Amino acid sequence: MAIVKRIVCLANSRKLSGRCIAGRELLGSRPGPWIRPVSAREHEEVSENERQFNDGSDPRLLDIIDIPLIEPRANPYQRENWLLDPTEYWVRVGQFSRTKLASLVGRSGPLWLNGCSSYNGQNDRIPTAQAEADSSLSLISVDKLSLKVFAPGEAFGNPKRRVQARFRSCGADYWLFVTDPVVEREYLRGEDGEYPLDGCYLTVSVGEPYDGFSYKFVAGLIDPTTDGGAQ
Repeated sequence: MAIVKRIVCLANSRKLSGRCIAGRELLGSRPGPWIRPVSAREHEEVSENERQFNDGSDPRLLDIIDIPLIEPRANPYQRENWLLDPTEYWVRVGQFSRTKLASLVGRSGPLWLNGCSSYNGQNDRIPTAQAEADSSLSLISVDKLSLKVFAPGEAFGNPKRRVQARFRSCGADYWLFVTDPVVEREYLRGEDGEYPLDGCYLTVSVGEPYDGFSYKFVAGLIDPTTDGGAQ
């Protein structure tokens, strides 16, 4: 029998051919731990069919969702993972108020280990040997950030453009790529450049180990002054 967990969706992020969905569990009127439903496939991405509601729509950020799960699937790098039940629909039961987002922000401090950066990033990766942590997800509030649209691999013959969030948190600078598809679609329609934003909430996630590192990325961006868009 499925175990139903109620979460507020804080990430609906690109992952291979599917998505990575994650959010804080709601325990009555208070927030609980992070939950990341995963599939039984090798890389655990969630397909469109597995994450949809009975009307065929997709989860959006701040949706309150009942998700049927089978069992915990924690690993040393992502302890929040739960195996989803692919035979059941997810159920949207409401919308979390943007005015209450501050109640979901975790404790302040560095975003895991700092001091290791990729060619185009800043404090954006963790050596695999040091990547084990109690949580691989964090919701933070930033006063200012910029979204940079550019082709990070252009010098190496790759013209594909990406969106990168550049912000400061707890005294450290971060340049992290964005995998929120709503943000990507909006900003990739425009020209290359940097676009400033004020007062946003970011869901930052640490990915599975890849080539000796686990990378940090922005899996969800919520502007509390807007209504948001469909995922």
